Amino acid sequence: MTSDKTAHWKDILKRRLASTHSDNRTEDEKKAEETELFTKYYSEWKGGGNQDNTFKHIPRFYYRLPAEDEVLLQKLREESRAVFLQRKSRELLDNEELQNLWFLLDKHQVPPTTGDEAMISYDSFLKVGEKAGTKCKLFFTARVYAKLLHNDPYGRISIMQFFNYVMRKVWLHQTRIGLSLYDVAGQGYLRESDLENYILELIPTLPQLDGLEKSFYSFYVCTAVRKFFFFLDPLRTGKIKIQDILACSFLDDLLELRDEELSKESQESNWFSAPSALRVYGQYLNLDKDHNGMLSKEELSRYGTGTLTSVFLDRVYQECLTYDGEMDYKTYLDFVLALENRKEPAALQYIFKLLDMDNKGYLNVFALNYFFRAIQEQMKIHGQEPVSFQDVKDEIFDMVKPKDPYKITLQDLVNSGQGDTVTSILIDLNGFWTYENREVLVTNENDGTTADLEDT
Repeated sequence: MTSDKTAHWKDILKRRLASTHSDNRTEDEKKAEETELFTKYYSEWKGGGNQDNTFKHIPRFYYRLPAEDEVLLQKLREESRAVFLQRKSRELLDNEELQNLWFLLDKHQVPPTTGDEAMISYDSFLKVGEKAGTKCKLFFTARVYAKLLHNDPYGRISIMQFFNYVMRKVWLHQTRIGLSLYDVAGQGYLRESDLENYILELIPTLPQLDGLEKSFYSFYVCTAVRKFFFFLDPLRTGKIKIQDILACSFLDDLLELRDEELSKESQESNWFSAPSALRVYGQYLNLDKDHNGMLSKEELSRYGTGTLTSVFLDRVYQECLTYDGEMDYKTYLDFVLALENRKEPAALQYIFKLLDMDNKGYLNVFALNYFFRAIQEQMKIHGQEPVSFQDVKDEIFDMVKPKDPYKITLQDLVNSGQGDTVTSILIDLNGFWTYENREVLVTNENDGTTADLEDT
């Protein structure tokens, strides 16, 4: 038996050798066959004979954006996005459907009322969901009900709160679709020019801006857009996520101008209102004494109360974008937003960068002393006795309580909640005077009197 097997293998080997001698293929062809056979047998061994081979087909996850010269592809992409956004828009509740929803909710309210609030139970909530239609289905879930459930002894929720929730969601989706129409790249963010186009086309729909001259539109748009980019683009990438725009309150402030009966106080506190935009632009024109459309350091030194230190202004012109040593309106807007919102992290980041002369990422005693010396010099000019730096330094470190007792980082300033006070002490004589006389000011306010820097 063994001899038969040996003879069999001998025959196979002889035939194999014979075929090798008669093989007329080139070396490349042989190597190609060898590679193919190796790949075949290795794959079978590695993956198993009957295993599902869908893992071989990786889905495409990157789609290249059309180049500028690929006009047809660009048009196709634009049309596809427009159709997609239209379809999403049709999925939203319109005014008639919202009225019908309110009617159904009111019809299914469950007594007793809580004060003036009509309430609805979970069972009735589900019944309304069945009758309201497919567009409303995503609102009538246990999760939404639980979110709005508070301390009602009967386990009900407020009809008004639920309806406001639905209205808010519909508004957010409508606004997102509206913003997405200006997203030229289709990547979920807006560039500065995209947001400018959005706000420019929004102006005619805002009754509170009816009084603006068309010649002022470009300045208004610039003023409005800078607030979005100053706070939502801290890394200065030149683009903002649409999600970030929707999540912040700026869009609410802007669309508040649709209210024809908006109070004067609300308009004055709203950066996007006509009075506010005219105020900021008017200040810029008043500072521009030589009427060249730009601000020199000397002209900017009269900003506000005119008590910003020259050392700080030097740093502004060293770090910020200028043209032949002068500041344009856009750069001025960043400056104003930083100084008017010193409690905000973005504003503190702006000022901290100016205070951090060596770009070390922290302020040490030397940096504090460098800026405070300018405050001491201004105090001498106003006939005041300069305050000791050592006392101020100790107070600053006590306020901030930095992790490193010898260094103050931007995060330390933000975490302390005293960043606005610290920066005011270092860059503005009036800010330092306000801090130094805070107890006197509180007393005067209680007595109904006021004090001014020039009176001391």
